[in-house]
Amino acid sequence: MPLQGLFGGLLIGLSAAIMLLGLGRIAGVSGLTARATGIADSGAPRGLAIAFVLGLPLGALAVSVVTGGVETQFPASALQLAVAGLLVGFGTRLGSGCTSGHGVCGMSRLSRRSIAATAIFMGSGFATVAAMRLGGWL
Repeated sequence: MPLQGLFGGLLIGLSAAIMLLGLGRIAGVSGLTARATGIADSGAPRGLAIAFVLGLPLGALAVSVVTGGVETQFPASALQLAVAGLLVGFGTRLGSGCTSGHGVCGMSRLSRRSIAATAIFMGSGFATVAAMRLGGWL
């Protein structure tokens, strides 16, 4: 599905550019989610953050309706997915950003902090997949 990936990547880049150039804000999903939920007091205006966060699942729903559905497969239980999501959320707060904030927006601005963060989370992901394959879990 290389064309779908290319199209999705272009849309992510376009939305990040629109937010940065049009509003002067970084399109980091964890920061916008924290702002939308009231965890963070600073950042984008709360209404904008809420609209952005609601647009993520609504956009996926729109694509699903237009394309006739998206097939998904989750190898873990709902509890494992919830725990993993909480750990990711904790990590994004600890790292002052997520993959979209650091990996897309920060690296495009040549931020040293974002380059380091992206190298660390990508390296951690590679190591996790390698360990899971060696352990027979994948």
